[in-house]
Formats: sequence, structure tokens, C-alpha cells
Amino acid sequence: MTATEPRFSPAEGYAGDVTPQQAWQWVQAGEAVLIDVRSDAEREWVGMVPGAVPVAWKQWPGMAMNAAFDAQLLAAVPPGGRAVMLCRSGVRSIAAARRATELGIEAFNILEGFEGDADADGHRGRRGGWRFHGLPWRQN
Repeated sequence: MTATEPRFSPAEGYAGDVTPQQAWQWVQAGEAVLIDVRSDAEREWVGMVPGAVPVAWKQWPGMAMNAAFDAQLLAAVPPGGRAVMLCRSGVRSIAAARRATELGIEAFNILEGFEGDADADGHRGRRGGWRFHGLPWRQN
């Protein structure tokens, strides 16, 4: 492998689950493409990762499937490339990683997602997630 040896948990239907920190290491080293599968609205209102490729799994309103998902994903990840999939909490990104795998892409789910799980008060961003770990992000 490379200098950033993979550390991931294998999964059924896709390559595995990685921590936000591992995903960021791969992206920085040019070893993976970061695919943000959240809706356009989520990225605009909650925040986004600079350099991530926006390929929504479902779109707001109504959370309808993105009919262009396959084409957009194949355009974003070079043949033989690796993708790390990011959503809000690490759930939609599993479905997206499974679909990417079906398309021939080595795809990983980013554990905890962008915002992490909700706490006892229903607030996100306090119990894990990309932002919680201090990884790069910005808001419009």
C-alpha cells in the first residue's frame, strides 16, 4: 500500500468504514476522492468540506433519489480510484458506498458523517462527526 496504510473496518457490500481522520488523510495524500452525498440544501445550510465533490444521494425537498447519481459519481472518481463517502451521520453514505461498489469503485463510508449522532437533547455536532474532529469545513 502507501504511506498512509489503510485502517478500516470491512463491511458488507462496500470496501469498509473509515474514521473521518483516515478519510482526510487519504484525501490529502491524493489516495481518495471525497464525495459529499448530502443534499445541496444540507451543504449550503450546515456546511461543506472544501474540495469535496457534491454528488447528492437524495435531494431536498422530499429526499427523492438523485437520478444522475451514477453518472456524477463516475465522472468524479477516476477508473481504479477510491472514494470516501460523507453524509450527515454516516447512514446515507453506506447506501451510496454500496452503489459505488456496484459501479466498480472502491468505496468507503465515513463513520459519524459530517455532523455525528444526535445527543440526548437532539443536537448534532457534539458526539462525533467531521466538524467535531476539527477537520476542514466552511459555511456559506
